Amino acid sequence: MSDPVIDLTAIGAVVFDTDGVVTDTARGHAAAWKHVFDAFLRGRCEPFDIRGDYLRHVDGRPRLDGVRTFLASRGITLPEGAADDPPGAPTVHGLGLAKDQLFLAEVDKYGVAAFPAAVALLHELRRRGARTAGVSASLHGRRLVGAAGVTHLFDVLVDGSDAALMNLPGKPDPALFLEAVRRLALPAVRAAVVEAALPGIEAARRGGFGLVVAVDRDDSGLARDVDAVVADLGELTVRGRVLPLTS
Repeated sequence: MSDPVIDLTAIGAVVFDTDGVVTDTARGHAAAWKHVFDAFLRGRCEPFDIRGDYLRHVDGRPRLDGVRTFLASRGITLPEGAADDPPGAPTVHGLGLAKDQLFLAEVDKYGVAAFPAAVALLHELRRRGARTAGVSASLHGRRLVGAAGVTHLFDVLVDGSDAALMNLPGKPDPALFLEAVRRLALPAVRAAVVEAALPGIEAARRGGFGLVVAVDRDDSGLARDVDAVVADLGELTVRGRVLPLTS
């Protein structure tokens, strides 16, 4: 594995998965999932593990995919239901809506913080001529980035609402990342992806991105199949300036 360096003579843009990389929202997502899943699982099987189950089955996935994937790990299948199900109903949509309701209530109450090292990195990249994109599987990705006060640091944002409108599959499919670089008018090979979730790392690799950096704040084993791994974005070094594309 190479040193944690972004070389802007080779990389013209950096795509950030915002949840847990730029915005400090991963813990809030995990806590909301635990509350919802534990209420549903009570008397059925062991409770939701806020670290292991979250990382393996939920983190980085669209909300409904997270419900399906986690329940499948427990051998449970639920009817899909519909978007107008009551939050907490025993359906995929019902559990997803309950999680969404709980998480957004916490956001409204406490706000959203951005990691200082991520903000500093975004400023440095843009100062050196790199373009930046924010990607989130969340339907509320733009709202969370806005609440953290960092919207102005991204040239483009692609979130779960875009995925729904465009019928894009969720991670580990690379569609969201590829849509981001399409909007930046750059090939994936000239872009880096910064990720904190295993499905996103797989998506970046499948998308043919030129550099994949894992942010592994808790030593969760994200070092597999990446070019560099850091515990904090302050460990990343940026070198050079973006050079124009040549034909």
